[in-house]
Amino acid sequence: MKRKTNTIKRLLAPSFLLACTFTASTHAAEESAQCPSYLDHSFKKLHSTQTVNLCELYTGKPLLIVNTASHCGYTKQFGGLEKLYQTYKDQGLQVIGFASDDFKQAAKSEMEAATICYKNYGVTFTMLAPTTVTGEKANAVFSHLNASTSAPSWNFNKYLITKNGQNIEKFNSDMTPLASELEKKVQKAL
Repeated sequence: MKRKTNTIKRLLAPSFLLACTFTASTHAAEESAQCPSYLDHSFKKLHSTQTVNLCELYTGKPLLIVNTASHCGYTKQFGGLEKLYQTYKDQGLQVIGFASDDFKQAAKSEMEAATICYKNYGVTFTMLAPTTVTGEKANAVFSHLNASTSAPSWNFNKYLITKNGQNIEKFNSDMTPLASELEKKVQKAL
């Protein structure tokens, strides 16, 4: 009887492994299929050698993308964005800051920008290295956002992308992150 059991285990083991592999790869394919192609791009993190593909952050979660600058009248919104992120991250919200000098108000270096974000405002959400967000040279993500809504007119424009990736709503610079229409839309998206 013991020999028969061992033979059955040996015969079933490869099938079991194949089934597990198929299930895992199917699950991974389903996850990547949920991420819209316009988000399937990698960017360098702010003051880091690491990169992040936005699909790693987005899949199945609402996403708030913000074009940021370190020396802008709206820079204080980093604090509100961080509070928004801390309030809703456990429910799935992701916030991504795209540092940009399109409006000539960025820090002189990534190190200075990182100090402003991480030290002065305690930012823990994903911040990306400076990139272009307007015009013909806009990065691929902002090219799509700009075509779907409109290009940022200034720093700290906010783009809320809902779970299906197809609904994009733009909020201008003067829309504060907390106790605002933006926060209500975030709550609804969750």
